[in-house]
Amino acid sequence: MALSYVSGASDIPLLGQTIGNNLKETAEKYPDQKALISVHQNYRATYREFYNQTTAVAKALIHLGANSGDRIGIWSSNRYEWVLLQYATARIGTILVNINPAYRTHELTYVLNQSEIRFIFSSLYFKNSNYKEMVEYAKEVCPNLEEEIFFDDNWERFLKNGEHIPDELLHSIEDKVDFDDPVNIQYTSGTTGFPKGVTLSHHNILNNGYFIGIRLNYTEKDRVCIPVPFYHCFGMVIGNICCTVHGACIVIPNDSFDPDITLKVVSDEKCTSLYGVPTMFIAELAVKDFETYDFSSLRTGVMAGSVCPPEIMKKVENLMNIKEMSICYGMTETSPVSTQTLIGTSLEKQVSTVGTVQDHLEIKIINENGKVVNRGEHGELCTRGYSVMLKYWNDPENTGKVLDDARWMHTGDLAVMDDEGYITISGRIKDLIIRGGENISPKEIEDFLYTYRNILDVQIIGVPSEKFGEEVMAWVKIRKGFEITENELLDYCKGRIAHYKVPKYWKFVDEFPMTISGKIRKVEMREISMKELGLDNIR
Repeated sequence: MALSYVSGASDIPLLGQTIGNNLKETAEKYPDQKALISVHQNYRATYREFYNQTTAVAKALIHLGANSGDRIGIWSSNRYEWVLLQYATARIGTILVNINPAYRTHELTYVLNQSEIRFIFSSLYFKNSNYKEMVEYAKEVCPNLEEEIFFDDNWERFLKNGEHIPDELLHSIEDKVDFDDPVNIQYTSGTTGFPKGVTLSHHNILNNGYFIGIRLNYTEKDRVCIPVPFYHCFGMVIGNICCTVHGACIVIPNDSFDPDITLKVVSDEKCTSLYGVPTMFIAELAVKDFETYDFSSLRTGVMAGSVCPPEIMKKVENLMNIKEMSICYGMTETSPVSTQTLIGTSLEKQVSTVGTVQDHLEIKIINENGKVVNRGEHGELCTRGYSVMLKYWNDPENTGKVLDDARWMHTGDLAVMDDEGYITISGRIKDLIIRGGENISPKEIEDFLYTYRNILDVQIIGVPSEKFGEEVMAWVKIRKGFEITENELLDYCKGRIAHYKVPKYWKFVDEFPMTISGKIRKVEMREISMKELGLDNIR
């Protein structure tokens, strides 16, 4: 019996470059190709223009006093300045720290102090958040924070200050940057305790973007619509880095996700690729005037964050013309993608697996004793290779909990590998529902309920039970204009799925609690449900 271990053998070598050097190569190769379009800001730049603008930002950073290894925070929704700063900081060897746009003062001050940020670049506002007020507050309690630049306030002055920095000084600084240097810190969502600062190198994220794009068949002719947030790996690596390393065009539809705007931009800008988590594609398919948009230019895309229900994938392929959709799996700690489906993967494999191991990486699945299990057996997925993070910033204790002596990253995800090396994720180890000794996969019930007419979205969680340990609960979103009752769904489940998988509790909702990157917060759903059902006292 074969073991659940596979390595991504490849004839294509890893890139031994910094992000800055790679961008320079792309700009020289495709100077007149569009590099970046921000529709909501009416901004467009070719690769020549984009590279020159990153030069201006890099010089302004030097004038500001930024040194190699300094941490520079960015707190903003999606905009073109975000992308310029991403590449400018990389060019001079500083470390960009992504700050979640949903953060409030408590989380902001934690991140500023934990990574000792010297300079912060920020929007003035986002939705109902007054960033300027929160940054002013943070200055009082963050001794390392020296200066703040607001994109809609003093950004132009910041750029002007760098105009007199000589090219020779910039080039001498760039020459000292090494591809193994840290370039980015991304804080994990922190569902338990404070978030941890995942520290990634040029080598980590440049190569991950490169090999993702190879599987997507990206060229300089591609235009990639990126409605996912840049603060997250999905936006800045699968999105931005993947585009620039292949000469494709980054298309920003809006500052944050809006399904109507996204579809309009895909149609107007003739995008060839579209990104999103399944909830985003579900929202796009439900847009009122969906059939009026032109999807003829679409070819490919990336769906990640959670596995896509079969019914949704069929609609994405048939109604949105994305015949070459790719499923990606990974985590921030692995830059992020560890496995990905190849173009041409069967629908069955697209909706039931997260593909095969990425080039130059290793995957193993282990039991609770750390031993590799046989193919077909469930266990914890571990990843090793160029993509694995350097560390959690200033946190050796938590680094040691997930990164072992052999440099395997322990993901905490339950997975199974088939005979062809395809990986299926059955959930987080802690997401598994155990009812009366029966192990229940939430995803299995979710996929089943998606087949019921007029269900728009559904999420399954476990809630405490004195009798069984846990009971199954369903949160259901119904299509607008329709009604579904609990009894209807119980009748639909009867005889179709095992009795112990049939949800005991049902909650009909308009929205799910979500992170800003579009991931469902099942921890929060469980807390809300326990309170509403009076189960808080059951442990």
